[in-house]
Amino acid sequence: MEHEKPLAASGQTAGDREIRRLLEAGRVGDANLLLDKVVGGAPLEDPETRASILINRSITAWRLGRIPLALELAAEGWTDLSALPQRGAMAASTISQLGYLLEGLGNHRAALESMRTAVQLAREADDTAILAACLQRLGGLLNFRAIDGPAEAAQATFQQARALLAEGLSLEAEPRIHRSLLGAYGRSLAGLGELTAAAEAGRQVLALGVKAEDLWAQSVGEWVLATVSQARGRREQARTLAARAVSKAEQINDTALLLRFSQDLADICADLDDPVGEAEALRRTASAARNASDTLREGLAQALEQRRLAVQAQRLATAAQEAAARDPLTGLANRLGLESSAPTMLAAAQRGGRTPWLVLVDVDWFKNVNDDAGHAAGDAALREIAQLLRHECRSEDLVARWAGDEFVVLLGDASDEKDAGPVVGERIRAAVAGHDWTTVLGSAQRPTVSVGVASGPSRLDELFAAADVVLYQAKREGRNRVAVYQKMPGVTEFAT
Repeated sequence: MEHEKPLAASGQTAGDREIRRLLEAGRVGDANLLLDKVVGGAPLEDPETRASILINRSITAWRLGRIPLALELAAEGWTDLSALPQRGAMAASTISQLGYLLEGLGNHRAALESMRTAVQLAREADDTAILAACLQRLGGLLNFRAIDGPAEAAQATFQQARALLAEGLSLEAEPRIHRSLLGAYGRSLAGLGELTAAAEAGRQVLALGVKAEDLWAQSVGEWVLATVSQARGRREQARTLAARAVSKAEQINDTALLLRFSQDLADICADLDDPVGEAEALRRTASAARNASDTLREGLAQALEQRRLAVQAQRLATAAQEAAARDPLTGLANRLGLESSAPTMLAAAQRGGRTPWLVLVDVDWFKNVNDDAGHAAGDAALREIAQLLRHECRSEDLVARWAGDEFVVLLGDASDEKDAGPVVGERIRAAVAGHDWTTVLGSAQRPTVSVGVASGPSRLDELFAAADVVLYQAKREGRNRVAVYQKMPGVTEFAT
């Protein structure tokens, strides 16, 4: 799919707008297919635009019951949003949409705070289209709070909503936002007892919804008219209108509207002494609540499983990485492990003003060990030497098998003694020479080691080259001894 440019006013692409149109027309299957297409399309480049688009798509996925996708998109969009300055029209739009999503997730306080912040940012940005959309979301949210909250606070909350929605209607807004503002405004008027004006707003939004094939607007318009009819005592008419509102909310898969409208329908049926209608409305309320709960539970379970698989994959990748840096025969770090860890250890020593030490260990006449006792015994001897090296070194030292019968010890942060390297080298030599090899090698030749020790350079290759020079010096001088790189003043050479 070619990269889509977002529309400047809302941060949505043409594809996202088409998804919304399909959803509001009740074409849920088509909306689902198009959502897959836009989500799998070209990457979104601009961080500010991407945050807005991702949050908008998260809301769409939520409406379609695709909770894992909704959570994934929301997390990504929220992360982008957190890294951006909270100013400008785009930020206002994104924060307002995030508030809508948070309300659906049950985080009511954060939802209200987000929507109020969005309205303030939109006013500061002087963007009438974005401000109208932000006012609609905040006003609609306050309507629901007035309906569901304490009766003594309802009038004041409806007043707040009406003022915000009236401001939105005075602005130049796109047709869908205008319809939404008008429907919410009508419900505020009905809540305040201004029934004639509320009925007119309801009729207007219903007519506009029919013309635009917008089932959401039609549903809200019939809900407003049902509320007015109920307040006027026209309960039969109220029941018919409320039933239509519920039916359309079901078609567009809007759980929030369905829960609200079906509860109102149940109340109307109770006033009519219509137990069958009330039971059916309550069944729809319970079904909508259960579907919302099940969808969320299923989605969270899927998200948890995806997270579990991601953690498992990360652990496998980490284990594979560690295995690649580990010698399979001895369990020590291998050359890759040494080369990966050495720069960090050497830099730490340099920062702490400590002398870096490298100890290079080579098994004497190891070919004779293999020839006399066999390769299996030779492998066992190497494992035994690896154990002796571990025992003679500290936990912060890095012990590695370089290649074949050659080992390297890079001393860690605590090695600030003047002769730390030679001391460790001599301990290793003595441990190998004094070890009881009977169990491993029987009567075969006992191995010894020659050791080269170097200090000073802060690069591994330089340390290794220096240690390698003196290692061969130890070999030439008879083996089973320690030789120390001589260019460091004040360092004593150990030889046996």
